[in-house]
Order: sequence, then structure tokens, then C-alpha cells
Amino acid sequence: MSDTTTHASEQESRAVAEGAREAKWEKESFMRSFFEGNFRLDLLHPHPEPDPDEAERGRQFLERLEAFARKHIDGDAIDREGHVPEEVLDGLRELGAFGIKIPREYGGLGLSQVTYNRALAIVSSRCGSTGAFLSAHQSIGVPQPLTLFGTEEQKKKFLPRLAKGALSAFALTEPEVGSDPANLATTAELSDDGSHWILNGEKLWCTNGPRAELMVVMARTPPREGVKSKRPITAFIVEADADGVDVPHECHFMGLRGLSNGIIRFRDVKVPLDNLIWGEGQGLKLALITLNTGRLSLPAFCGAAGKGLTEISRKWAAERVQWGQAIGKHDAIAQKLGRMAADTFAMDAGVELTSAMADGKELDIRLEAAIAKMWHTETAWRIVDDTLQIRGGRGYETADSLRDRGELPIPVERSMRDLRINLIFEGSSEIMRLFIAREAVDTHLKVAGDMVDPRAPMGKRVAAAARAGIHYTWWYPSRWLGWGAWPRYSEFGPLATHLRYVNRASRRLARNIFHCMALHGAGLEKRQAVLGRVVDIGAEAFMMTAACVRARKLVEENPADRSPEELADLFCRQARRRIEASFRALFLNDDVPTYGLARKTLEGRYAWLEEGVVGMDALVAQEDDSLEWEGHPGEKAAAGAGAEPEEEAAPAG
Repeated sequence: MSDTTTHASEQESRAVAEGAREAKWEKESFMRSFFEGNFRLDLLHPHPEPDPDEAERGRQFLERLEAFARKHIDGDAIDREGHVPEEVLDGLRELGAFGIKIPREYGGLGLSQVTYNRALAIVSSRCGSTGAFLSAHQSIGVPQPLTLFGTEEQKKKFLPRLAKGALSAFALTEPEVGSDPANLATTAELSDDGSHWILNGEKLWCTNGPRAELMVVMARTPPREGVKSKRPITAFIVEADADGVDVPHECHFMGLRGLSNGIIRFRDVKVPLDNLIWGEGQGLKLALITLNTGRLSLPAFCGAAGKGLTEISRKWAAERVQWGQAIGKHDAIAQKLGRMAADTFAMDAGVELTSAMADGKELDIRLEAAIAKMWHTETAWRIVDDTLQIRGGRGYETADSLRDRGELPIPVERSMRDLRINLIFEGSSEIMRLFIAREAVDTHLKVAGDMVDPRAPMGKRVAAAARAGIHYTWWYPSRWLGWGAWPRYSEFGPLATHLRYVNRASRRLARNIFHCMALHGAGLEKRQAVLGRVVDIGAEAFMMTAACVRARKLVEENPADRSPEELADLFCRQARRRIEASFRALFLNDDVPTYGLARKTLEGRYAWLEEGVVGMDALVAQEDDSLEWEGHPGEKAAAGAGAEPEEEAAPAG
């Protein structure tokens, strides 16, 4: 059967993505300034403080939530059975956990992003699947975009239901749509009488979808006068029990086995006009803006995992004796423990800082949220890998098996399965790096983009060259000037040297971004490995800053305890080594030969490497055999089944 799917061209995909970008920076941004060579520590320090009244209400809620999680959430049972019990969700509803951030005037708790992320940490430390219910509902489901972009009528209609625990979901992904929304196939068209929208399409991997009451659905709407986009994508609120909404398949995964996730199919679903959010053609931009804070749930999950895994590793490394002493005293294990503790402190610092920045609403945090999502998910994966190595066979063994033979059922194996998806959820690491890189070079593109764009007309290229000449005459020399030496930041004590390094690294990175653009020109967008190193430098620098700011705050609160400084110091030492390695690899790397070999691999030049094993052809043959028996009535009859025609056409099983 031939593939008739039509994919959008690279240019069309880029146009859709650019059209959805927040092109304006109406608020200050720490990381935008950093990539331009300006280290604005004043935007992060002193560490933002919570509202005292909210903090007290949040504390009381978190105490009740922790007591409930300890008693009623059994992560191993949920993993084993592949289902979060309704009584668990009901208990969370009674606590108000599905309306943590929904304003109190709409029936929610009206708590902060800081409290919300701490709540996610508590629940996910017991069960990642249960945490996902809360996160998918509130971070990217109906409440967040409705709070940001809904009309007052929409808020009054839906938010009280959502606060009481009516589960919601977010439906964007399709079989041909992951990070490239230009290929969106779901459509919504006005009815002939203009009284409602008619929705048709199919969504894949819709978290909460099979059990949701409401969902935000992204659909392509017809181009209309007044709608800027040529391929408009629009957001709708859809009732899950509406005629034509179907869940033909529930998906099952390596981890998060209690997750409610599936295919959602829409067939001539009538959607009221009032259920359109924000405006026609605003759907993709709505999704991206929603994710600016929605992504912060994943760092919270990862920070919680880091804490739990550090405890597991520390206690096991102290009690397990091999070769005459605790394994934690052997240098090979000690190196893992030291890095794990330092990285966990940095993750906690990143979660607290970005959450407080989101609550403050004074800064644009799109870059910080993306960096936190990328860095925390990758760091947590390394931590769980080290934890499994430290636990050895007991790390690889399931909690149920450990329990059955009389040992403490420590779920490292489940943690590893649960954590892996975070590098893919809500923007894969690769997409995050491209998103961050695009914003990192935004100022340069505004100044000199037409100059290096081969598609730009000559007039624009000449004008851009003149503009760039004027801009870089003062900009480039200024990136060599700055005060990044002693005694600056001396109030940070032993951490001041690290902040001075970050200060210098900001100007150094800005110069190197300019050098990369001068060297590669328009081809820089294709050099994704180079752009990834630029992003990695910025990410490590941001996490260094977060760790230092957090450590300073904690030491000020308790001067007798200098342990935060010790953790931040080691983290910064190791981060500086990673930054230096990335700087070296910007221009000294093997990217070109690696890419060339990859192209030859795609072309099958090295297919002989795949010989000697039973390969994918066996899977294809196996599936063909199954289809021939189960789905081809003629073949089934030929096989001598002797069934009646009605039975021949019936699906097996």
C-alpha cells in the first residue's frame, strides 16, 4: 500500500513555526540578555520571595497532600496494574489538587507556581503516573490556556468544573505531527448556517484523553480575511462526551504505566462557537505561550526524582560493604555520589527560581523554562542511571521481586522507566535546543538576517549589510569589555568566583555566536550540533547562577549551615568544565564527517553491519502473517476455516 501522506515543505514548516513565535520581547529576559553578552544578575538576585499569605496557605495544603500521598498512593501497585484508581483521583479532587493554580474566584485554590511545583514533587515521588494526571490537567490542559486567553464567560463556565476535578487534556500531536505542526491534519470548519464548528481528525498520545471530560484541541481552520496565517491553527474546548468523540485505542508505554493516554478520534463533532479560545489562527501561539510555564512541571518531577534517588544511593552506599569498607568510600562510587548531590541541589535551585520568576510575572521566562526543561530532564536521567549502577543488581530488579524475597522494595527500575519519557515530553531535548538557539540569535537575525539569507532580494541584503556594519562597530568591541574580576559579587563569598566566571562567559559566548554566524552564514541553522553547544553553554551558566543565588538565600536564612555553598561550589566547578568543553568544540569538532557518515547510513551503505541477527524483516513477516489471518477474510477462508461470510468479516479476538 503506497503512502499518500503529503508533508509540508521545509519552508512551509519554518513559516508556520515563525508565525507562532512570540516575536516581541515586552519584558526583560535574563537569558536573552545573557546570550547578547550582558550578565544581568540583578534580574535574579535577590531570590524572589513568595507572598506570605499564599505561602502559609500553600504550606497547609502541601501538608494535607503529603499525608494523603503517603497513605493512599501506591506507585508500585499502579505500575503493576497499569491504572490510577478512581479513588486516588477522588481523594486529590477533595483536596483541591486539580485546581491548585485556578483563581479562588473560580473555585480553585489560587496558589502559586512555587506551591504547584512542590505539590507535583510530593505526588510524583510516590507515583509518576499520578503526578502526570495533575500536570497534564493543569500545566497544558484546559485550565492554563483558559486562564491566560479565555473570555470571562468561558472562565465562569469551565474553570469551576475543572477546579472540582473534571479532568482535562491537551490534543495537538498526530501521527504525522510531533514537533512540526505544519503537517496538522485535524480540521474545523464552520457549519453551513454558521452556528457551530465541525471538527474532524485524529490525535495521538493524548495524555489524560481517555479519562478526560474536557480537552483543548488544535485544528486547522480555513484561511479567512483578517487571519494572518496562511495555514491557521485554532484552539477549541471540546467536551469528551460530545457525539463523534471516540477513543479507539489506549496507549501503553515503557514507563508511567498508569498513564491514561490514547488516540482521540473526532468525526463530525459539533463544537459551539463560544468554545474557540483566543481567536482563529492563534492556536499554535497559544500552545507555545502556555508551555512557557507549563514546561516547569517537568523540572519539578525531575528535581523530586533527584532527591529520592540521592537518598536511595546515599543510604545504600553507606550500608553496603565490599572489599572491607562501605562502597560509598570507594572513589568510583564516591564520584557518582558527589556529582549526584551537587546536581540535585542545582535542580532544586532551578525549580524554585524559575517557579518564583513565573509567579513574579515581571520577566519573560520562555528561555529559562525551556532551559530548565531540557537540563533537568537530561540530568535526572544521568542520576537515575548512576543510582541503578550504585544499587547494582538490586537496581535492575523490580520492586515487586525485591519484596517477594524479603528485601525493601526500592523502585529504582520503575524510576528509570518513568523518567525516560521526560526527555521527549513537551518538546524533546533536540527541539528544545533548536528553540533556545533560535531565540539566542534573534538579535543578530534582526540586525543582519537579510544579509545572510540567500532568498532575500539584493536591496534588503545591501540594507542589512549597512545596518550590520553600524551595529557591530560598537557591539563587537563592547563584548570584550566588562568587569568580571575580583571583588565583584563578593557578597556571595566562596561562590563569587563562579559568578565572575559566568559574567565573563556571557561576553565570550556572545562573541562566539557572532563568530559562528560569520563563519557559517545562512548555513548556521543547519549546524544543529554547533547551535546545541551554544545552548549548552547558556544552560550550564543559567544553572550555575541559579545554584549560587539559591545557596546565598539559604545561607542568609541559616548562617550556621554552609552546606548549600558546598553543594553549589562543586556543581559550579563541574559545570565550568562542561562549559569549557563546549567552547572548545564550537570550532574544533567532527560534525561534518559525522553528518556525512550519517547520510551514508541512511542510504544503506553500511547495511552489511546489520547482518547476522534476526532483523526487522521478521517483524514485518510476523505482522503480515497476523494480518493475513485476522484481517483478510479471503485468506482466512482459503485456509479452510469454513466460516460463514459474517464470521469471516468479523475481527479476531
